[in-house]
This record gives sequence, structure tokens and C-alpha cells, in this order.
Amino acid sequence: MRRSVTVAASVLDQAAASLTNIAVLVIAARAATADGFAAFSLVYITFTVLLGVNTAYVGQTVVLERGADGALGAAARSSVAATAVASLAAGLLLAVGGAVAGGGTGRAFLALGAVLPIVFVQDALRYAFSVLRQPHRALVADLVRLAGVLPALLVQPDGTSAARLVLVWGVSALPAVLLGLALLRPFVAGHRADLRRYVGRDHLGRRFVVEYAVGSGSSQLAVLGLGLLAAPLAVGALRGASTVFGPLNVLFTSVNAFGPPLLGRAGARRATVRAAALLGGVLALVALGWATVLAALPDRIGRELLGATWESASALLPATGAQYAVMALGTCGLVTLRVLSPRATLSVQVVFSLLSVALMLGGYVLAGVLGAAWGLAAGSALKAVAAWTRVARTRPEAETEAAEGQRSSAPLS
Repeated sequence: MRRSVTVAASVLDQAAASLTNIAVLVIAARAATADGFAAFSLVYITFTVLLGVNTAYVGQTVVLERGADGALGAAARSSVAATAVASLAAGLLLAVGGAVAGGGTGRAFLALGAVLPIVFVQDALRYAFSVLRQPHRALVADLVRLAGVLPALLVQPDGTSAARLVLVWGVSALPAVLLGLALLRPFVAGHRADLRRYVGRDHLGRRFVVEYAVGSGSSQLAVLGLGLLAAPLAVGALRGASTVFGPLNVLFTSVNAFGPPLLGRAGARRATVRAAALLGGVLALVALGWATVLAALPDRIGRELLGATWESASALLPATGAQYAVMALGTCGLVTLRVLSPRATLSVQVVFSLLSVALMLGGYVLAGVLGAAWGLAAGSALKAVAAWTRVARTRPEAETEAAEGQRSSAPLS
């Protein structure tokens, strides 16, 4: 398959997956009460965090596999099998915890435990097809997923409980899973799954999990903790505000996926930095423009989008819009740093992701959910400043290694 077709299929697949997430949250917000959507949001954040961990540990490592078709087939099968085993274990724990907790939120977590293996395997198939260089097959399966979940959720009556929404959302992925497994079968038939590769001490996924945990995972866990320990409705408001900015997440994900190889071919360091800065500026303007459009929406249309959650979410749009604008700059700064010096990104992520969490929690203590939203925006702004400051001080690692080589080979005076 031609490279341009592969890239196009990968981008479309990411867009389909992101559109599914956006649609699920929008429809759930419309169908549930404000309290119901808050419970659904807690469950969905839990799912997002667990999925991020699995993606970091399994998905991001399997796409780095190289070798003959047989080796790639075995790696793809192993990744899907590892995801299935991990999701069964995690699903059992969630189900038990939800049953013990009881109440509407507990039943929602019980439902998540029941459907977790289905939705995890469906996502794992995307990475299996990626390593096999078959992104168009992942696209077909994800389009079936989108076509299945939309009507299933749209027919739910107003006031549907969070537990029922979670069950419908999860079970509706089953046709996509069955189709994906059928499409994968020709490439993995005859190969055995090897789960030992995922329990070795040198498994690269351990590093990727750390990066995820201190990056987006830490903020997601902080929001989850805010809902469990303080105010569940705050989670619904924050989640509702971020949902309407969902299209920008597609752009940011595409930048992370395809930015490094494209910037790597930009030429000299100055050209690379200039191109990344220009892209960051354009994305920031897009984010501000989208925030302006959302702020101008009549409440009637807003309630059509998010139902009862719109009232609380709309008050957060200026803060969330500012956050996404600086996130655009920060994303491009981190991608540039990844091209120039891949080892330099972890320290920036660790320090400023934890700082964002502290600012969010501090903002909530001082000014409620609006303060939390502005705290997240401030944290994202500081991360962007740190990333670009590090870019300005960093030379490409190839140049650094060459300079060190010259120093080591110079005669002693």
C-alpha cells in the first residue's frame, strides 16, 4: 500500500475513533440527567485512564515491532491476547468494586467491568492492524463501531441511568470486535500468542506508562478524584466543556502521530522550529475561533448538544478555550522537542503535568469548578512555556553526539 494512502487511512481512522468518543459523550449528556451524566463521566474517565495505560504498555510498543510478516503477525496476535487478559482482570475488579459500592455510580462501574473486555479488544485491534500496515482494516472496523453506537444510544429514553448507558455503549462495540477479529485472522493464523514479552523487565511499555501517567493520566485521575471525593457534578461540567472541544483533540492527536516524521524532514534545526511554531500558532487560532463560536451559541442549541449539563459547562467555555489554545502551542513544542532531543520530553511532562494537577485542585478550592478549569488552563500554559524554552536551549542529539565525539577525539594539551 502506498505511503500516502496509509497515512490517509490512519488519519481517518483516528478521526473516526475520536468522533465516536465525542458522539458518545454528547448523546449521553442529552439522554441523562445532570447527576446521571456526572456518574457516566466518572465511569468514562476511569475507562479512559485504564485504556491509556493499556495503550501505553501494549499498543505503543507493538507498533514499534519490526521484522518479517511472520514476526509481525505473532506480535499482533500477542498484543490482542495480552489486552484481552488484562481487560478481563481489570473488568472483574471494577465489577466487584461497583457491586460493593452500590447506588447509581456503583452500578455504572459494575456495568463498565462487564463490557471492559469488549471495548478494550476493539481498541487493541487498531494497533494490531497498524503494526501489520493495514490501517484501512482498522478504519472499516471503527466505522462499524461508530455506526453501531450512535443508533444504540440515540434510542435511549430521556433520564436513562448511567449504568444502562454504559452497558449500551459497551455492547454496541461487539459487531466491530467480531468484524475486526475476522479481518485480523488471515494475518495471525498459525502464529502463537506470546504473553511473556509483556512481563519482562526490559519491556519498553514500562517507560511509556510512566510518560502517560505523568502526562494526561495524572490530570484525568485528578478529575476522577475530584468527582469521587468532592463534587461529582464538577466532573460532569468539566467533561461537558471538554467534549465540545473534541474536534481539536483529533488535530492534536494527528500532530503527535505524524508531526515528528514530517518535522524531521524539514531540514535544519531553524526550519524545524519555525515550522512547528507556525503550526502551533495556527492551531491556537483555530482553538480560539472554536471557543468564540461555542460562546456565541444560543442556550437552546447548547442544550441540544449537552442537555442539562450545558448550563454548568457553558460557564467554563472561556477557560477551556484558553486551555486548548495554549495546549496547541504546548503540543507543538513537545513534538519539536521529541524531534530534536527525545530524552528531554519526560522531565517537562513530569514537572508540569503534576503542576497542572496542583493548579486544578488549588483552583477548585479557591473558586469551585470555574477555578479548576482556569487552573488547568494555567498549567497547560506553563507547560507550553517550558516546552518552548527547552526547545530554544536544545540542540539536536545528533549534533550533540558529534560535538562530544570531537571533544573526545581532540588531543590533550
